[in-house]
Amino acid sequence: MGTYEAAADAVGRCMRDEDGLTTAGMAVALLLVLALVFSSAQVYRVNAAAADIQEVADAAALAAENPVAEFMVAVRLCDAVVLSLSLLGTVAYGAGVVALCVPPAATVGARLVELGSKVLDARDAFAERAARGLNRLQAALPFLAAANAAAVGAANDGGASGGGYLAAAMLVPTRGTDIAVGPDADAAALREAVEADAEAVRQAAALAEEAARRAQEAKERAFERDCGADPAYCLYERAGHLAGLGAGDNPLYRSVDAWSFAVPLERARAYYAARLAQERPADGSAQEGARSALRRLFYEFAADELAGGYVRESDGSFEALFPRLPRNTDELRATTLYRLRAFPVTGEGDARMMHAWEGCPGAVGATGRGSVADLEEGGFAPCASCAFEPASLGNVASASTAIENGFEYHYAAIAQAADDYQAAREELAPVAAQAKGVAGDLIGRCAEAARAAGGFRIEAAPPGCRGAVALVVNVRAVAADGGFESLFVLGGMTLGARAAVSGATLLEDPSPEGQTVITALLDGFGRDGGAAVGAGRIVLDCWSGLLRAYGEGQEALAEAVESATSEVPLVSASGLGTWAAGALRDAFAAAGLQPARLGALRPVLVNSAHVAAAGDDRFSATFRSVREQALRFSSSTADLFTSVALELESEALDAVSAAERGVEVARIELPVGDLSIPVTVALPPSLGDDARDLVGRAFDAAASLYGEVTEVTRPWR
Repeated sequence: MGTYEAAADAVGRCMRDEDGLTTAGMAVALLLVLALVFSSAQVYRVNAAAADIQEVADAAALAAENPVAEFMVAVRLCDAVVLSLSLLGTVAYGAGVVALCVPPAATVGARLVELGSKVLDARDAFAERAARGLNRLQAALPFLAAANAAAVGAANDGGASGGGYLAAAMLVPTRGTDIAVGPDADAAALREAVEADAEAVRQAAALAEEAARRAQEAKERAFERDCGADPAYCLYERAGHLAGLGAGDNPLYRSVDAWSFAVPLERARAYYAARLAQERPADGSAQEGARSALRRLFYEFAADELAGGYVRESDGSFEALFPRLPRNTDELRATTLYRLRAFPVTGEGDARMMHAWEGCPGAVGATGRGSVADLEEGGFAPCASCAFEPASLGNVASASTAIENGFEYHYAAIAQAADDYQAAREELAPVAAQAKGVAGDLIGRCAEAARAAGGFRIEAAPPGCRGAVALVVNVRAVAADGGFESLFVLGGMTLGARAAVSGATLLEDPSPEGQTVITALLDGFGRDGGAAVGAGRIVLDCWSGLLRAYGEGQEALAEAVESATSEVPLVSASGLGTWAAGALRDAFAAAGLQPARLGALRPVLVNSAHVAAAGDDRFSATFRSVREQALRFSSSTADLFTSVALELESEALDAVSAAERGVEVARIELPVGDLSIPVTVALPPSLGDDARDLVGRAFDAAASLYGEVTEVTRPWR
């Protein structure tokens, strides 16, 4: 049974007998019910008016935190620019070192190193300007918050409850921590090292490139003589034509990159073994028999000599031995063949005779054997059948070495190219090691500076970072019985001044909205750059990628480094450019850059006591003290707003002079592409010409309001 029904029943029982209800009893019951209905409706209206002002206070608190959330977007934007420029400077230095390792790109490398220094200078200048601009802006946040809150109050004037709202708001803390950036020792050390050692890298790379070019030229020359010239005369073609070697012993290579010096050495071994096995006189004459015997001796000698040849090659060294084959008597004297006692000797004294082979008709009855060295010493008569003389053996390979259709012609050229290649490689090794040592150290310093970039950042703890407290008063008096005029409610009374308190703070929303905002802004920067080319284009393209590193971390950094190195021309004979590019990518891959937190900051309602408890400034202390008194006492002298409002006004209006229509926090000025990009923060529309007056009136109203409280029914919000 409801309240009204119970009251009517009680009255009825008092005026009822066994015969039923009296007319007077019914009238009294109806009058009592009507009085209760209208009284309850009036109570509802009063409560609704109180609820309205609380809703306005909630909206004012949320509005007061909005400028703080927008300020933090600006902070993150500036921080992203500073971080990206830090990384850009180190990557530009690294890419410059890579380019310095490639002599044809040395000019680009020097420009990249120069731009690396200028980028870091631009970063330092931007960071200093951003810190000053953000400090000016955060000094205005209390006024901006108060203006937003006051605008909310004004926007809610009127309505069924007779709203005449004045809203005052205060940020907690009321003053922020000054934003400052210190020196970047790692970047300074990197700059000093690169400027000191860049020329050493360039010089060592130039010497290495020259040696590598000679080595490459020698290798290409040897490749052409071995098989690259096919189907023209070459070792491959001659081995197939003269010795009939198959593909297993006589491979064909189409690229010098797949070929090595071991190929012609193995080919020559197979060739002389085959020629030795195949050697036969062309006819039955004694002289042809002698020439065949000498060829067989030469082939056997060549096969033995080549068995001792070798090719030992690695990335860092090359050693090869291509045994030289004699092509005349002078060269024969330097071989073991010169003193080889392989030739039959007949006769005695002045009649002694040396023969080219055992089958010579004049060699019948040979009594010993001699050598070419013995023959040159004299005392031997010429043989009429074989006509053996010192030049006979020395000239076996003379013709085939002197003309390009001879196998030995190409073999000799390859042997000489192998010597040239080895000499160039021996010259290359120390200068390449020097270049790698210096360049590797600089690349390592670049990666260290990138890892240390996390210490050179824009960080802020602005006013309102803990929250905001809003005080709202409704100073418009309205008739208490407005809309309920009747004899059941006492007329002539008014709803007097009302007041409410609310608190709000910022919470990070894990949605991608915050990252989307930052990324959109930064992408706009990265697309600028005009008609920059060369090193300037490399830097701008790299910056476009590094801007994403703020939100994506290591992955974006690695992609930006890859992009920068891919735009540097790395083709070189020494391979130092490719090595340096790989070293740079590996070094930055270990940087471990973590993405920044980019969740959107959103104002949310909280208990105002929690906001005040988070601050240690005068306002928070005063608010806590007044609140405790209000909760402890219920006397009519309890002043709920005056002390707090005075603090609000003095703190908030101190910053009004810093508030402008829009604030340029800083300006990005890159040393390439004529880039000059402002970072601005638009102030809220509530900051009109009369904003100061509106804020002042809101504080005055809060300060003049004395709440005559007889009972505290709920804690402050």
